[in-house]
Amino acid sequence: MNPAARQAYLQALGLETWVPRSAVPAPATVTPQVAPAAAPRGPLGPHAVPPPAASSEWADLRARVAACVRCSLATTRTQTVFGVGNPAADWMIIGEAPGAEEDRQGEPFVGRAGQLLNAMLHAIGLTRTEVFIANVLKCRPPGNRDPAGPEVVQCLPYLEAQIALVKPKILLVVGRIAAHSLLKTDAPLGTLRRRVHAFGPSRIPLVVTYHPAYLLRTPVDKRKAWEDLRQAREVLARV
Repeated sequence: MNPAARQAYLQALGLETWVPRSAVPAPATVTPQVAPAAAPRGPLGPHAVPPPAASSEWADLRARVAACVRCSLATTRTQTVFGVGNPAADWMIIGEAPGAEEDRQGEPFVGRAGQLLNAMLHAIGLTRTEVFIANVLKCRPPGNRDPAGPEVVQCLPYLEAQIALVKPKILLVVGRIAAHSLLKTDAPLGTLRRRVHAFGPSRIPLVVTYHPAYLLRTPVDKRKAWEDLRQAREVLARV
């Protein structure tokens, strides 16, 4: 990315310049026990598609999500919001649930929060098409209320299936509810940040940060989110 574009994205995060690595103490992290990395998957461009067998699995999963009536959200949604991006991405971004605009468009993280998420990704050298983006819930809760416990229980297996298909090298979880759902905890988001968690049997490194919608309301915390992004990037470099 050229310096001017990077500067623009950092400014969207409320950051004027790059902070030299040598000037900032390395963040305290807990390194998860990650299995040895698999053989390289080969270059993956923004239009990469999964191999034929995986394509069938994706199509089946997408169809099951679209037809899901496991909870009452099926009666109030406009459509399900499955996920978007590279199906073989190293990065997987996970939020909590679709909002009104996501429910209309059928895509996660659109509107102002989506624009800020795009800026956050660009700040660490990524584009939206290079990652996979999904939510814990695939249907919008009415009034954009918080997901209910039973709704999370019914919907989480779909997200777990997506993670199993993508096989990401790192999970970036945005927001308290998504973090609680994946980590099975009710700890404050502030205590879940600045640590490296491990998800699932494969112990995928998981980093927690603020939800873009929260950052729009509380821009003073954008610098903390930038620290989380840098930490996630450094964790991935070690995997």
